[in-house]
Amino acid sequence: MNAAEPDQTFEDEASLQLNDDGSLRHLLTLKGLDHSTLVDLLDEAESYLRPEGALPARSGALAGRTVANLFFEPSTRTRASFDLAGKRLGADVLNLDVNTSSRKKGESILDTIYTLEAMRCDIMVVRDASAGVPAYIAKHVKDHVSILNAGESDVSHPTQGLLDLLTIRRHKGNFDNLTVAFVGDIRHSRVVRSTAWGLRTLGVDSFRLISPPAMAPDADDMPFATIVDNLEEGLAGADVIMALRIQRERIGNLDGIPSIDEYFANFGISHDRMKLAKPDAIVMHPGPMNRGIEIEGALADSAQSVITEQVANGVAVRMAVLARVAQSLGRR
Repeated sequence: MNAAEPDQTFEDEASLQLNDDGSLRHLLTLKGLDHSTLVDLLDEAESYLRPEGALPARSGALAGRTVANLFFEPSTRTRASFDLAGKRLGADVLNLDVNTSSRKKGESILDTIYTLEAMRCDIMVVRDASAGVPAYIAKHVKDHVSILNAGESDVSHPTQGLLDLLTIRRHKGNFDNLTVAFVGDIRHSRVVRSTAWGLRTLGVDSFRLISPPAMAPDADDMPFATIVDNLEEGLAGADVIMALRIQRERIGNLDGIPSIDEYFANFGISHDRMKLAKPDAIVMHPGPMNRGIEIEGALADSAQSVITEQVANGVAVRMAVLARVAQSLGRR
């Protein structure tokens, strides 16, 4: 490991996120953010939503600012929505990926960051396959720079968590007495680790983590949740169901991982299996979605599905986060 790269001693991300006055400087994790901060971000995101077919919301909140999107891991939805969010707020947006980055040539990640600082990039959006990278960068940037975590190994994906919270709130009104079921590769899912912690802060206390044993989390990973290996048992009476893909790129040993047909037969979400949930249950998926594996294609396109709404809400959430840290930049 390069001496300038993060090691396995990770910083306390939550303590890095806020300025002394409580304003949001970085967004690294939802774990540790309080109820009012989450609600404020959701309210601001909702203000950016427009009816389908209407022109998207725009503002000059980031006029004169530069946003650098540093994606050292593949992305479609997150990268595109951060790109659109920055532009719709009036920012100059620079997109950088691993195939065009000097990091591929051996440059340390901090040298890449320092180069972008010298180019007057104010906000850096970072996705990386290694755990600890966003917090490591946040600890080393100058006082006038903000870091946003756009997906960190299997650890955290805070803006995905926020867009999931917004989607659930818009359909359920509030978070009281909800039962939320996550189905799939729980062990390797950064989405679950962000969405579940955010939901817990907002008052949800009934979580079910449904997966084959080889994909189940450690018992102490999310101690507030019930771990289930039977789909029918896990879906019974659920209000919200989130299907997750098998993250083969993060699985070192495929022993015990079901085949595609076996997986869908035992853990795929279908119209028939949705009948076990509440009649008004919604089905979600963070993408990318594999039809006929995690979810039946017809269900993904049904009235119970809010999957495309999640995508739309993602742009609004990322606008809200960018606008919030830009306000913080103005006070430094």
